[in-house]
Amino acid sequence: MATLLPVVLAGGAGTRLWPLSRTLFPKQFLPLAAQQSMLQETLNRLGDLETVPPTVICNEEHRFIVAEQLRAIGRVGQILLEPVGRNTAPALALAALLQQQEDPLLMVLAADHVITDTEAFTRAVEAATPLAEAGALVTFGVVPDSPHTGYGYIRRGDACDGGFRVSQFVEKPDAKRAQAYLSSGEYYWNSGMFLFRASRYLQELGQHRPEILSACQGAVSDISRDLDFVRVATEAFEACPEDSIDYAVMEHTEAAVMVPLNAGWSDVGAWSALWDVREHDERGNALRGDVLLHDCDNCLIQGDDRLIAAVGVDDLVVVDTQDVLLVARRERAQEVKHLVEKLKAQGREEVICHRKVFRPWGNYDSIDHGQRYQVKHITVKPGAKLSVQMHHHRAEHWVVVSGTARVTNGERTFLVTENESTYIPVGVVHALENPGKVPLELIEVQSGSYLGEDDIVRLQDNYGRT
Repeated sequence: MATLLPVVLAGGAGTRLWPLSRTLFPKQFLPLAAQQSMLQETLNRLGDLETVPPTVICNEEHRFIVAEQLRAIGRVGQILLEPVGRNTAPALALAALLQQQEDPLLMVLAADHVITDTEAFTRAVEAATPLAEAGALVTFGVVPDSPHTGYGYIRRGDACDGGFRVSQFVEKPDAKRAQAYLSSGEYYWNSGMFLFRASRYLQELGQHRPEILSACQGAVSDISRDLDFVRVATEAFEACPEDSIDYAVMEHTEAAVMVPLNAGWSDVGAWSALWDVREHDERGNALRGDVLLHDCDNCLIQGDDRLIAAVGVDDLVVVDTQDVLLVARRERAQEVKHLVEKLKAQGREEVICHRKVFRPWGNYDSIDHGQRYQVKHITVKPGAKLSVQMHHHRAEHWVVVSGTARVTNGERTFLVTENESTYIPVGVVHALENPGKVPLELIEVQSGSYLGEDDIVRLQDNYGRT
C-alpha cells in the first residue's frame, strides 16, 4: 500500500469572517467550530488513517503560528513556505516535487473546513485510496443537503469501484439551477479535497499547464531548510502563473474520479455558515462568550471579554473583539468582505491584525496608545527570547508583572523580577529573555516621536527574522 502524505493548504485569508479572521491571523488558525483551531482539527481528523507526518503549506507571515499549533497538538511535520500566493495548482506542485523520490499519495486538505463525521471522512479516504493508487486523480464530492449557491458543483458520470467518473465541473450556480442540481441527484458540492499520487499530478500538470510545472521545478531547484521550514527560490516562484488545481488540471484530465463524501462538511465561508455548524440553544441562537438574551431568535453572538446583552432581535450576527464590534443581518453576512475592502482602502490596521499580536516568543497586547506613547502587555514563553534590537525613535520602560526577565540593556545583562523595572533609552541595544519555567508577563510603556513596529533594528534573532 502506498504511503499517505497529508498536504494541508493553510494560506487562505478568510476575509468574510472578519473581524475574527484577519490578515496576520486568518480563520484557519482560529477555534471557530471547536475548542482547537481549524488547522488543528484538520490534522486531528487524520487519526484513524495511517499517514506519514504532514506537509503544511503557508506563507512566511504565518509560519510561526503553524509551527506553534502543530507543537501544541504533538504533531511534527514539514512547513512549506510560499514566497507569494499563486493559488493551489502551484502550491501542490511544490509539495509533489519535494516528494518525487518517495512518490506518496498526496491527501490534499484545506486547513479551514469543518467535518463533523470523522468516521465517514475516513471511509471516504479509504474508498479513494485504491483509485488513487491505480492512477486516478480523486476529488471528494460532498453530498448536498441544500441548493447552495456559494459552492461549485461536480456532476458524476459512470460508476467505478468506490466512486464515479467526473462528468463535469460546474461553476457556482444561481438559486434556480442549484435547486435543479439538488433535485437531479447527480451533482455534488466541490469540496476542494483531493487524493492522488505525486507523480500522476505532476504528469497531468505538465500536460495541461507545463509553464506552471516548469516554474515550480525552478523554484525547488534551490531550496533551503530552517528548523521545520522549507523555502523555495523566490524569484522562480514569483514567475509562476497563478491558477487553481480545478482550472489547471481537474477540468482537463481524463483521470478525474469523484468519491462521495457525506460527513457533515462545510467550508465555513461566512458567519451564516458558522451559525449552521455551531450548537444552538432552544431558540436557535449560537452563542460564545458572556451573552445575555431576552426574546431573541436565530442569532450568532460571540464576544471576547465584556458582556453582550440583546433584547428582541432575530437573525443577527454580533461579533465583539477587543477593537471591533460587527453587527450584521445573518442572511447578508457574506457582505462583510465589502467592509474589509473599505478598511484596506483606508489603510486601517483592524483588517491586518488583532489588538493581541502573536510572535514566535509569545504575544503582545496593545492596551493603550496616544500621540507619543503606547502601552503593551507582553507575554514571553518559558525559555524564549526576543531579538537583540534597538530603536531609532522610541524609548521603552519595562515593568515585570510576573515571572523573571533576563534583560540586556546596553553593556549590562541582569535579572528583573516582579514589581521591578528597567528603562531602555532611544538607540540603546537591548534584549529580553524568559529564563524561567513559567510565562513572563510585563508592561511595556513606549514613548517617542514614532512608535511603529518597523522601528525595530534586529541585530540577532533566534527565529531567523530580519
